[in-house]
Amino acid sequence: MTLPRPSAPARRFGHRAVRYPALTAALTAAAVLLTGCASLRTKYERPTVALPNAYSQASQATATAIPDAWWKLFGDSHLDALVDEAFGANQDLAAAAARVEEARALAGFAHAEQFPEIDAGGTASRTRFSNASGQFPPGIPLEFDSFRATASVSYEFDFWGRYRRATEAARAELLATEEGQRNVRLALASDVATAWFDLLSLDHQLAIARETLGTRGESVRLQNARYDAGTISELDLAQAQSEVASTEATIPALTRAIRQTENRLAVLLGRFGGTIERPGSTLETTNLPEVPTGLPSQLLARRPDLVAAEQRLIAADARIGIARAAYFPSISLTGYAGSESTDLADLFGSGTGIWQAALGVLQPIWNAGRTRRQVEAATAREKQAEAAYQKAIQTAFAEVEDALVARSTGILEREARTRQIEALSRARKLADIRYDAGESSYFEVLDAQRSQFVAQLTWAQARRDELVAAVALFKALGGGWEEPVKAEPAVEVAPTP
Repeated sequence: MTLPRPSAPARRFGHRAVRYPALTAALTAAAVLLTGCASLRTKYERPTVALPNAYSQASQATATAIPDAWWKLFGDSHLDALVDEAFGANQDLAAAAARVEEARALAGFAHAEQFPEIDAGGTASRTRFSNASGQFPPGIPLEFDSFRATASVSYEFDFWGRYRRATEAARAELLATEEGQRNVRLALASDVATAWFDLLSLDHQLAIARETLGTRGESVRLQNARYDAGTISELDLAQAQSEVASTEATIPALTRAIRQTENRLAVLLGRFGGTIERPGSTLETTNLPEVPTGLPSQLLARRPDLVAAEQRLIAADARIGIARAAYFPSISLTGYAGSESTDLADLFGSGTGIWQAALGVLQPIWNAGRTRRQVEAATAREKQAEAAYQKAIQTAFAEVEDALVARSTGILEREARTRQIEALSRARKLADIRYDAGESSYFEVLDAQRSQFVAQLTWAQARRDELVAAVALFKALGGGWEEPVKAEPAVEVAPTP
C-alpha cells in the first residue's frame, strides 16, 4: 500500500485551500512506523516429511504417464458414460462447486477490506423549538427545514498487514476448497467404478447360480428316474433335492444385492433409482490397467486432499499475523464533504459546502491478555493444521501401499481361483463317472458340485477385488498424471534414516 505523500499538505474543497500540519505530521509518523511491518509477517515454510522415495511394491523408475480420465483404461464404454453422467448430476459434486463459489466470494470480500469505503447519503428534516423558555429572541423562526447531501470516505491503513494476511488466508482457503472439489470429483469417479464392478461381479455370480440351478435340476430329474427304477436310495434323492434348494436360495440373495447396488449407483448418478443398463459388460471383458513401471512417492504431491491440507496450513499461518496485528495501533482516516441548506432549492448553492477530515489512532494498552490469548490460539490452530497435514501425507502413503499390495495379491488370488475351478471341474467329471460306475457314493458327487459352485462364486469376487484394487490405486495417487513428476512437489521429502 502507498501512503499519501506527506509533502502535499493541502486539499481543496471548492476554491478554498486548507492546510493540515497536524494531519501531515501524523501521517509522516505513521509512515515511519510502517518500517515495522515486516516483523509481523511469518514466513511460511513447508514441513519436511521423512518419506521414502518409492513404495515397497514399485521400482524407483520414472512413472509413465496416466491420463486424467484414468477410468477409461478399463476399456468399458458403459463405465465411461456413467462417470460422465455422475460428473454432470451428482449432488455431492454440486455442493462442492457451491462451496468453491462461497470461498471465492469470501476471498473477494477479504481483498476488498484493503481498500477505502466510499458512501453517499442525504437527509431531510423539519425541526421545531419551544419558545416557552424565552431563549430565542423575537423574530427568530422556531420551526425550520434542513437538507444535507454528503459523500463520505473511511479507510484504515494496513500498516501491520492485517488485511493483507486476511486476504492471504482467504485465498488459501479458496485453493483448499477448489482442491476439495477436485477430491470429491476423484472420489466420485472411484465410487462409480467400484459400484460398477460390484454390479458386474454380482451379475456373474447370478449367472453362475442360475446355470448351476439348471444343472442340479437336471440331476434331480435323473435321480428321480433312478429312484423310481429302484437303483438308488431315497437318501440320494433327498440330497440332490437339498442341493437344488440351496442353490435356489442364493438367487434371491444375489438379486437383492444387485438391486441395492443399482440403487447405490443411481444415487451417485443423480438418479431416483431405476435399472442400470449394462449390455455386453462383463468381468471377463474388462481390462486390468497396467501398473506404471515406477511410482515415486512425489506423486503424492498431486493428491487434492494433500494440496488442500497444505493450503489450510498456509491459511492458519496467515491468521497468526492477523492476531499479532492487534498488538499495534489501528490508524484510520475518515472524512466527508457535501452541502447543507435550510432550503432544498439552495442545497447546492454558494456557501452551502460542508466538510470534515479526521485521522484516528487507537493503541491497545491493556485488555487482560485477550490479544495474547488470540495469538496463542492462532498458533495452536496452526500446529493442528500442520499435524493434520503430516497425518494426511502418512495416510496417503499407506493408502498407496495398501492399493499396490491389494492389486499384486489380487492378481495372484484370481489366477489361483482360475486354476482351482479348472481342477474342480475335472474332479466333478471324475466323481460323476465313479458314481455312475458304482465305485463311490453320491456324497462324492455332491461334494464336487458344491466345491465347484463355491469356487466359481469366489472367482467372481476375486476378479472384482482385483479391479477395485486398481481403482483404489488411481484414487490413492490422486488420479492420472500426464507427465512424469517434474514440478516442485507439494511434499518436502527427506530421506528416511
